[in-house]
Amino acid sequence: MIYIDPPLWPAHNTYFSHLVSDTSLEELHAFAGAAGIPRRAFDQDHYDVPAHRYRDLVNAGAAAVDGATLVRALIAGGLRIPARERAASLVHPLRRRWEAMLPGTPELGAELLNRWGEPHRRYHDRRHLLQTLEALHRLGCSDRPVLLAAWFHDAVYDGVPGTDEEASAVLAEQLLPAAGVSRSETAETARLVRLTAGHDPDPGDISGALLSDADLAVLGRGAEGYDRYAADVRLEYRHFDDEAFRAGRRAVLDALLGRTRLFRTARGEELWGAAARANLRRELAALSASGDPAGKPRNPRREAGPPRG
Repeated sequence: MIYIDPPLWPAHNTYFSHLVSDTSLEELHAFAGAAGIPRRAFDQDHYDVPAHRYRDLVNAGAAAVDGATLVRALIAGGLRIPARERAASLVHPLRRRWEAMLPGTPELGAELLNRWGEPHRRYHDRRHLLQTLEALHRLGCSDRPVLLAAWFHDAVYDGVPGTDEEASAVLAEQLLPAAGVSRSETAETARLVRLTAGHDPDPGDISGALLSDADLAVLGRGAEGYDRYAADVRLEYRHFDDEAFRAGRRAVLDALLGRTRLFRTARGEELWGAAARANLRRELAALSASGDPAGKPRNPRREAGPPRG
């Protein structure tokens, strides 16, 4: 069923309602599309709709409820995105992590957080940054250049494979010395950032293996989390038509599945290997069977985008 709460949320000189489903995102997208609500109004688990559309949507079949009832319906349907999955809520915890890693440099930390919060990002945002840092922790990594590389590895993100990684590495080379980071640590950070273009560290490159595995850890999430990731990747590449996206996405998935080792550390393979391969095969099958670039997830972010891995 579709629900809508009253237009009580101020923005852009008007007020907004939330439009949700307690059944599936497919139902929500179908209802919104039929009502002429653009896909750009979708925000992870709901559509933001301006006040002047409220009555139209109720007349079209949306149940008018208060905000608390709407949230309960979203939770009951298993579609509620938790706070840690919302990029805007992660500024303070990430700021604390930055201060612990590189004390006394709040301006640099703030600049990086602003970059990770750019509005065009749908997967490569603060959530991915936090997930990468948490994955490094699970891998037992506390080496500062690796952690710095995690912060910088998608600091520049325009959706251009290779170019983004190079620009991010150059940014690290430009900003880290002024923050008191040594020349050797800066060089190692930049080297590791460049490595994320292919996730193919040389044998014996422990730091490179750790960062590569942490960056790809999203592939080993549970099916629900993986489907959200895949849907968000599609949104980042919304400038591609479906046919071009599917072709590029299949190439990436095939390349990942064709690797002898998807994760380069034993711990990474233990944590994420089996689930990652199952997720990749499932998405590849969905692409082939339905032509839907993100499958048909109940709860739909490159390490996998059209042209990149």
